[in-house]
Amino acid sequence: MQRLQRLVQAPFTLVFPALVILLAVFGIPTIQLFLESVNAPNFSLQNYTSFLGQYANIKVLFQTLEISAIVTLVCLLIGYPTAYLISTAGKRARIVLVVLVVIPYLTSALARTYSWIVILGDNGLINSILMDVGLISNPKPLIYNRIAVYIGMVHIMLPMMILPLVSVMMGINTSLIAAAKSMGARKSTAFWRVYFPLSISGVRSGSLLVFVICLGFYITPAALGGLGDAMLSTFIASQVATGFNMGSVSASSFVLLAITIVLLSIFGLNLSGGQDPAPKVRKRWPERAGILQMIRTYLNELSVASRAKRWPVELYQATDDLGLSCFAAPAFLTIVILFLLFPEIVVIVMSFSDGATLQFPPTALSLRWYVSFFSDFSWYGAAWVSVKIGLWVTFLSTIVGTLAAYGLSRVRSDLRSTITMVVLTPITIPVIVVAVASYFGLANLGLIGTETGIILAHAIGAISYVVVIVAATLANFDRRLEQAALSMGARPLKTFIRVTLPLIRPGILGGALFAFIHSFDEVVSTSLVSGYSVRTLPLKMWENIRNEIDPTVAAVASLLTLLPILWMIVLYVTWWRARAPLGAPLDVQA
Repeated sequence: MQRLQRLVQAPFTLVFPALVILLAVFGIPTIQLFLESVNAPNFSLQNYTSFLGQYANIKVLFQTLEISAIVTLVCLLIGYPTAYLISTAGKRARIVLVVLVVIPYLTSALARTYSWIVILGDNGLINSILMDVGLISNPKPLIYNRIAVYIGMVHIMLPMMILPLVSVMMGINTSLIAAAKSMGARKSTAFWRVYFPLSISGVRSGSLLVFVICLGFYITPAALGGLGDAMLSTFIASQVATGFNMGSVSASSFVLLAITIVLLSIFGLNLSGGQDPAPKVRKRWPERAGILQMIRTYLNELSVASRAKRWPVELYQATDDLGLSCFAAPAFLTIVILFLLFPEIVVIVMSFSDGATLQFPPTALSLRWYVSFFSDFSWYGAAWVSVKIGLWVTFLSTIVGTLAAYGLSRVRSDLRSTITMVVLTPITIPVIVVAVASYFGLANLGLIGTETGIILAHAIGAISYVVVIVAATLANFDRRLEQAALSMGARPLKTFIRVTLPLIRPGILGGALFAFIHSFDEVVSTSLVSGYSVRTLPLKMWENIRNEIDPTVAAVASLLTLLPILWMIVLYVTWWRARAPLGAPLDVQA
């Protein structure tokens, strides 16, 4: 009996339910997919040679890498200065700016893609304005090309680049820059030699996260791009939809997965947002060339006199200014925030249009398209299915993910790192690979075309989000409180319920909200697993966007845009209630 009790209380036992779901829905099917790709049991590379032997496949593969690399570079060029300005802003301004970045991050990617269709379309906002002012006589082709794909993907991925950078930059001690400047370093030198190396872990995590997720983009390139802008995920999805040649689909998926694994192995992914303990200083190529080093040293010697005169003047100037003028920095930040929020604002305004087509600004305001949504069963029925599936996914992933995070916080650090990477796999590899593996696994279980199958397909990603958020909360948890309760005779379960659970409740609730949003917005896995017999709201929206532009979609997109604001309010109320007893008078607590 005591052995059974110890086994139940063992940390690894708490991780076991998450691993079982992950292995059944994703892990074992992935191994089976690999065996299919190599034609087991005969074992040959025929599927891979067939894939790599076709010029069209190679072109799509390189096109996928090119689009992902350009989107990542643009996100980094925009996101780095944005994150720097946010991290160096005042406390209240920083909170507001982070919220403005988080809101589009939590908004449905499908709704954001639709907003760009509305803005860039032939009858969209930009063409309408240009024609009204007389600059053009016919609509310009702003959509269904590569530029539209870049704009849509950058808009979706930019918050994912900014948030890890802000997390890392918040931990940088800016007095180090002041110390460098006080020793005669220029502003640019202090930045490149002190600040930038300390922020490189955020650059690496943000860039890797954006690039890997871009590899699996499916909806945005298909909605905004032309026939020549297809990515490998689109190619795989079309294979599944048309013929489903398992060998060909498996080989295509594993080519994409192999690229992801190689990148993760080389660069690593630090989801904790921490800094490298000791950043390595690498020599640049001019420093390795002797003659160039001599020239550089000579030029530095020439500037010593002027720098010596300037040093006493600049010694006591503001230390956190890296050269951005008072006008340029707010202007840049305003443009970036407008880029993130303006498309959603346009769709919300246009959703109140009274006309038969979407107009901006509307000639008359009405709730016509909201009434259309709530009076059409195909719309509100799909929404109700999404809500039901989202609640079940939230219930399952919150319990399983919290247990897993609690168990991982109590195992050895080396084992914790390995298991954590396994649990986080569904959100660190391209979503189309996860969708194909889930389809294969759920087909083995006979769950294709069922709500249970969709719940399990969504749960493997939702569990990962819950583990990340609850584990971050547990990292700051003082375990001496548990030890004190145990030393006073409390049982482990009672200690967890009465001590641990109340203190990590905000993290659990945050994980639950992310799990619900992940499920409610999921469309790639759902499109494969649903088998066209279960219709969720994102699927209904995607079909409507592809086949017809019903203005009712604008009302749905507006509701999905307002949803994260509701989540933010819930999170704030939860955080406020969690903090309230700490600041309350003792007599009130009593």
